[in-house]
Amino acid sequence: MKNEYRYEDPDHIYTDPDTHVLKNKQDIEDGNLLLVTESIWCGRRLEELEIKPIKIKTVETLLEIHRYIFQDMYEWAGKVRAVEISKEGTQFLPIDRFSEGFTYINELIEEYRTLGDDIPIVAKKLAEVLDAINHLHPFREGNGRSQREFIRVLALEKGYRLDLNSADDQTIYERYMTGTIEGDKEMLSNLIEDIISGNKMATKK
Repeated sequence: MKNEYRYEDPDHIYTDPDTHVLKNKQDIEDGNLLLVTESIWCGRRLEELEIKPIKIKTVETLLEIHRYIFQDMYEWAGKVRAVEISKEGTQFLPIDRFSEGFTYINELIEEYRTLGDDIPIVAKKLAEVLDAINHLHPFREGNGRSQREFIRVLALEKGYRLDLNSADDQTIYERYMTGTIEGDKEMLSNLIEDIISGNKMATKK
């Protein structure tokens, strides 16, 4: 699967002009080492969120989630990107339209909260939210991990477990990646429905 991003960052806001590696709190100058270190630190933070998730208020909570996950790695954790990003020739939402994008996603979240807990309906709306957040792509790095956590917590609101980071089933990640890259909401909806089916959590009294 292709994973070719293009960043318009002539002023090197995020990268070292010599190594082209993302500037980071660990002062790592090797790209491969940065990927490994980032995975370890962020993996620990995601485990913490599994135990104590950040309650979602609006889409702006996505910034809090990103800040928490990447707090050990980047000074800009939790801040929207200041550069344009495209992938395989398709541009994500331009930064001058972020306000419009945030407003639209908040409307989707409000609609989601009016729904019952019927799995197909919940899955369809979660897919819409996921697709919109992915198109927004608000961060220079870490969009996938942040949006998967965001959707996981939204599912918890309806009493469902949703793990789009499954280490036991590579097909889950592959379907997720294909669905987000191609903007295929039906694929994402089917994936979500497959994962949360039969996993309704007991309601606390």
